Amino acid sequence: MTTSVAQTSESKPGNGPSTSDMQYYYQYLYPFKPIFTWLNHSPKPGRDMINRELAMAFRSGAYKRYNSFDSVQEFKNQIQRANPDRFEIGAIYNKPPRNMDSILKAEMKPLEKEVVFDIDMDDYDSYRTCCSGASVCSKCWKFISLAMKVINVALVEDFGYEDFIWVFSGRRGAHCWVSDKRSRLLSDIQRRSVLDYMNVVRERNLDKRLNLKRPYHPHLTRSLDILKPYFVEIILREQDPWRDDDMAFGSLLTGLHDKNLIEVLKRYWKSNPRRSSEQKWSDIDALAASQLKHPSSSKKTDFFNKLHECKEDLVLATLYPKLDVEVTKQTIHLLKAPFCIHPATGNVCVPINETFIPSNAPKLIELQREMEANGNKVENTSLQPFLDQFQQFVNQVTRKELASAKREREDDVDSQF
Repeated sequence: MTTSVAQTSESKPGNGPSTSDMQYYYQYLYPFKPIFTWLNHSPKPGRDMINRELAMAFRSGAYKRYNSFDSVQEFKNQIQRANPDRFEIGAIYNKPPRNMDSILKAEMKPLEKEVVFDIDMDDYDSYRTCCSGASVCSKCWKFISLAMKVINVALVEDFGYEDFIWVFSGRRGAHCWVSDKRSRLLSDIQRRSVLDYMNVVRERNLDKRLNLKRPYHPHLTRSLDILKPYFVEIILREQDPWRDDDMAFGSLLTGLHDKNLIEVLKRYWKSNPRRSSEQKWSDIDALAASQLKHPSSSKKTDFFNKLHECKEDLVLATLYPKLDVEVTKQTIHLLKAPFCIHPATGNVCVPINETFIPSNAPKLIELQREMEANGNKVENTSLQPFLDQFQQFVNQVTRKELASAKREREDDVDSQF
C-alpha cells in the first residue's frame, strides 16, 4: 500500500466532524454491505471488488492508495481501523491493487470502472448572486438540479444507460455514477468522446460570445427546450446578475451579434442605470426594433433571427451544465464514495434526485442525536430514506448483472453446438 503526504483538496482540518465522530459513523451508520455489493455487482465476493482500488484520505493530509478488500467484513474492518476522513473509489484492475508494491506498476492494468460526472457550483459563480464561495442555498442549487435533468435525459435517450445514480458531494456539487456494464467497459478514448458530447459549455467566458453552430445538434435542441422554461425564473428574476451594469456590459452585451445594437443598449443602460436583468432582456428586443424601422423585410427577418439565436446561446451559456473534465476522462480517476461525510460541513454524501436541496442532507451530528434518542436504530434516523434509495439502485444493478451473466453462459453453451 502506498501513502502520500501530499495535501488533498478536501482533507485539510476544519470545523467538521472529529476523529471520534468518524469512528462512530463507521461503526454504527456507514452502509458497508450495500456499497460493497454495488461495487462488486454481486453480493458474493468476486473480482470486481477484490481487484477494485479504494483510496483513503486522512485529516492529516495523508492519502493512501491501492487498498483492496476480499470481503465485506475486511472492507468494514479496515475502514474502521484506519478511520479516514473519506475514502474514494477507483478502477477494477487485472490484479488486486494491494499487491502494487510487490509487482511492477506496468503489470497493473485498469479494466473497468463506472463512468462518472462531477458538477460543481463553482462553475455557475459568474451568474449566481444569492450566494458566493462555499455557500449554497435552495435558489442556486437549481443550477445543479437543471444540470442533472439535462444529463439524465442524455444518458437515457442518447446512450441507452439505465443504471445511474446521483450523489450529493456534501457541500456544493453532485456526482453521477453510471453503472451499466457497457459504460464500465469504456476505454479512456471512449470516455473522452462521451465527455466531449456532453461538455458543450467548456468555459463560461463572460466576455466572449458562445456562438454555437446552427442548426443545433439534436442534443442541444433538446437541452435548450429543457432549460428555456427556467431561464426567466432563475437567471432573470432570482439571480438577476445583469442588474449590475458592468456585468451586463461585460457578459450580456458580448453575447449579441450586432455592434450598433450593442452601442445603443450600452448608452441606454448608462442613462437608465440599475435596470433589472428582466428589463434589460426585454430592452434588447425593444431597442433592436427601434433600430430597424425602415430596412427591407428580408434584412429585418435575418437580423431578428440572428438575435434570437444569440438569446438561445445565452440561455445555454448560463444554464447548461459544465463538467469537471478530469473526473470523467480516465478510468483510473478516483472519486469520493457515496455516504462519506464532508469534512467541512458534516453533511452525509447521500443519493439525490432532481428535487433534492442541500438542506435535506442529513448531518452526522444530527444522526448521532437521533441514534441516541431512538436506541441506536438506524432505520429510525433521517439517513434511512437515503439508504433505501441506494439499496433500490444496488438491487437494480445486481439484477441486471446476474441476468447478463446468465445470458453469457447460455451463449457459451449454444456456441459449443
